[in-house]
Amino acid sequence: MNRTIFFDSPFLLGFEHTRNLVERAAKAAGDSYPPYNVEDRGEGQVRISLAVAGFSPDQLSVTVEDNQLVLAGRREGEPKATAEAIAAGDRAYLHRGIAARSFLRSFVLADGMEVTGAVLEHGLLHIDVSRIPPVKLVKRIPIQSAG
Repeated sequence: MNRTIFFDSPFLLGFEHTRNLVERAAKAAGDSYPPYNVEDRGEGQVRISLAVAGFSPDQLSVTVEDNQLVLAGRREGEPKATAEAIAAGDRAYLHRGIAARSFLRSFVLADGMEVTGAVLEHGLLHIDVSRIPPVKLVKRIPIQSAG
């Protein structure tokens, strides 16, 4: 991965975390499967919907680690198109246009964003994300006199 030049400035100290976020987001943008939508539902609510036709809930996983939402789909062995497979009653495709391969898709979440739910409905995996309002904290700093 190429490093972003503006984060390598000696005047930007302590921005390694921001550089890592940008690099993770750039890497995730290169993926194209499965297709997805990101919907703004207002008031800090976002819904990510992935097209996961053919996957069951036990083949999908949703995890959050270090502000990164990771969505994964694992497929067991692909159907065989051999004479033995046809005789055994397995599927044999004449045309296979519906992609159903394993995937790993990730989204970088901003601080304060929290995944509030995941629902599989009609071949779409919906992930709801909310911005949790920060608790406003006022901290009084005592002033000491020198001497």
